[in-house]
Amino acid sequence: TQDHLDFHATLEEYFAAKRRLFTEYAAEAGDAFVAAVNVDSEWGRRLSGDAVGRVVTFGSTPDAVVRAERCELSPGGTSFVLVSPGGSRQVRMKLAGAFNAENALAAAALCLGRGLPLDVVVQGLEAVTGVPGRFESVDVGQPFGVIVDYAHTPDGLVKLIGAARRVWSGRIITVFGCGGDRDRGKRPQMGRIAADGSDIAIVTSDNPRSEDPEAIIDQVVAGVPNELRSKLVRISDRRQAIHHAISQAREGDVVLIAGKGHEDYQIIGSTKLHFDDREVAREALSAALHA
Repeated sequence: TQDHLDFHATLEEYFAAKRRLFTEYAAEAGDAFVAAVNVDSEWGRRLSGDAVGRVVTFGSTPDAVVRAERCELSPGGTSFVLVSPGGSRQVRMKLAGAFNAENALAAAALCLGRGLPLDVVVQGLEAVTGVPGRFESVDVGQPFGVIVDYAHTPDGLVKLIGAARRVWSGRIITVFGCGGDRDRGKRPQMGRIAADGSDIAIVTSDNPRSEDPEAIIDQVVAGVPNELRSKLVRISDRRQAIHHAISQAREGDVVLIAGKGHEDYQIIGSTKLHFDDREVAREALSAALHA
């Protein structure tokens, strides 16, 4: 996906760097190496053909060795049938979001490739609790969802909004920004994705670092077609943006706070300040519920 392109000039170069893990380094590991490869994308299909050693493919396509069928999503979790060469099992996870089913397939493919029994793999998946800052719910009893997620790339934002759309029936209100001194090419893409997938898209600051926060927002907004700009709200102060989003939410809606996830800081200029999206969300919820 489009990340680290400030270090790798193109996606092809980024792929080549990742490929080395499954070729050169895998060869050094010998028989101990197992590659779990997602073949839902062209990149994964290419990699599965190049990787050395044992390759276990996973994904939603029928030709994947490990795959999920009959996936059902709810705010409280995800269930699906795990299909593998060793049989099929129902999996009920505590983690919400279709992408968590995809992550579970990756873990299952690797574990099965290492020889773990299918039932042990299923038990492990069902025991997993949430990862901080990854589709993490902030719930103080409000009648709408609030999710904090690390989605900071175009692909991540697409998956986050798509996962929310499959779980909540109301409006999607997305708070997002783009980091300063990092890949500028993704900024207009992020703006277009947020505006296209959300009912309200609030553009704010992430970690602006040495850049002007308003200039970053300008670049984000530049990617949004004119017909979608009525969905946009500009609030450069991230705390104010989160408060505004939560104040707009109604029963059945979901507020997505994207980009920082587990981080408990914000970098403005050369100063690293304490800032935790989850704390601010609880603060905003308390203010909204007692207004």
